[in-house]
Amino acid sequence: MLQTVQNAGFFILLLGVLVTVHELGHFLVAKACGVKVLKFSIGFGPKLMGFTRGETEYQIALLPLGGFVKMAGDLPHEELSPEEASRGFLAQPPWKRGLIVLAGPAFNLIFPVLIYFFVYLGPHQATSTLVGNVNPGMPAVAAGIRPGDRVLAVDGVEVRTFDDMRDAFVGRFERPVPVVVDRDGKQLTLQVTPVKHVESSPIDTVERGQIGVEPVSRPALVGVPRGSVAEQTGLRTFDRVLSVNGVGIKDEARLHQAVNKHPEGTPLQLTVRRLDPVQAGAVTGRVPQVLQFTVPKQAGEGMAALGAEGVDLYLATVAPGSAAQKAGIQPGDRVVSINGEPLLSFHQLATKLNAMKEQPFTLSWRGAGGERTEKLAQAPLETVDRTGTPTKAVALGVLNWGLTAADSPVLDEVTVHLGPGAAFKEAALIVPKIVGQMVKVIGGLFVGKVPLNTVGGPIMMYQLAGKSAEQGLDSFLHLMAIISINLGVMNLLPIPVLDGFHLLSAAWEGIRRRPIPVRVREVANMVGLALLIMLMLLAVSNDVMR
Repeated sequence: MLQTVQNAGFFILLLGVLVTVHELGHFLVAKACGVKVLKFSIGFGPKLMGFTRGETEYQIALLPLGGFVKMAGDLPHEELSPEEASRGFLAQPPWKRGLIVLAGPAFNLIFPVLIYFFVYLGPHQATSTLVGNVNPGMPAVAAGIRPGDRVLAVDGVEVRTFDDMRDAFVGRFERPVPVVVDRDGKQLTLQVTPVKHVESSPIDTVERGQIGVEPVSRPALVGVPRGSVAEQTGLRTFDRVLSVNGVGIKDEARLHQAVNKHPEGTPLQLTVRRLDPVQAGAVTGRVPQVLQFTVPKQAGEGMAALGAEGVDLYLATVAPGSAAQKAGIQPGDRVVSINGEPLLSFHQLATKLNAMKEQPFTLSWRGAGGERTEKLAQAPLETVDRTGTPTKAVALGVLNWGLTAADSPVLDEVTVHLGPGAAFKEAALIVPKIVGQMVKVIGGLFVGKVPLNTVGGPIMMYQLAGKSAEQGLDSFLHLMAIISINLGVMNLLPIPVLDGFHLLSAAWEGIRRRPIPVRVREVANMVGLALLIMLMLLAVSNDVMR
């Protein structure tokens, strides 16, 4: 109950601020243009509280789903006193009416700059460029980048956070790129040739170079081939090594250190954690148990010294109905090669699949019945995102082992401090990007590139307000900025009832020297109202389905 009340409070706060910003734009510019403002209302319906100052009544109404600014003479044939006639809205020249109408959406687009300014201002924590893991077979390995290196610059561009480093590789691929790293206090310049990776969404496509480094170190999870010493000892794929001969093992790097100092044949006392699946109705959970094993050290390093191998290429999940399941791939199987090329990491597989889209390919994998090779093709696979919205993307339908909360290491973070100038620059750069993405989304809805089931309404906003508030002030402010931009862009659409149509009307009159014909306006009003009702019904329907 308390959670519901809190979510409702955040929802009202979110809408209340954004409505106030929008209507404040109309109000301030109307006042500046000499138009008489009769009422400034936040919300619709019965008045909850209010006061009158000067010639304007200010009020908060019961329903927080909007607001309005009532100006004198904003309706045709409205009777005004002689002293008010010149101060009526419709009596103003078109350029003034256009400014007043434009001010609402403009304030919604300017307000996020202010929000992001305060989000970016001052110190905040971000994931550093410390390399936690290097994916086998990726360019970083060939270049000599190691776990524990800290990336300082990419192609002459200084980077401090992992996001900075990812952004530095946008447009940089398939050519040598100098990367400066700090290793044990010494700076090294390494030449890396990133592979091309295309990130596509309904609103954007980004071509980015990938070198195969991750900010997280990997836990010591074992992959157990059939007939191996590890299997004979009793180890299973996805067991996590907790200690070797009493030495705690935090990640794969510590495992290498612990086993490499012992000669071949030395008994290694292993403590491992195993997650056994437990069925509870329709939900499958995992119960941990701690086990002890003794393995004679084998030839090789790391996992090979245990008679095992890395777990990366072992599949933990095969999506029901996916192309992988239809081909007979099962959880616990290990992928071996694609199009005859041996695979060194799951990341390598994902990169190749990303480039292939729905193009057929040959995949080899090893399972209970031995090794198999089949010709496959990725296909659209329906998934559900965190908001409950079903989405479809071309995929094979397999995942390797995902980190549990207990497995997830603490990321190395760096404190980034931005002064007022830098914070304003970042805010001024990010808002136009989001506006551009929002315009693409709206255009995609009309041409069918963006699914209609992504449209959300008040229930979705209510849920997002509560979730973002739980994640912290920055997350809540980010949501507020996104919705403010959404309101600003949507209100500029030339649809009757919205500000965009009134702006179009003012522009028409300013250019043609006469208003839009009454019949055209009446038809436009009916069509626009029908569109808005359909959009509202779609949004509410999607909310209910979620």
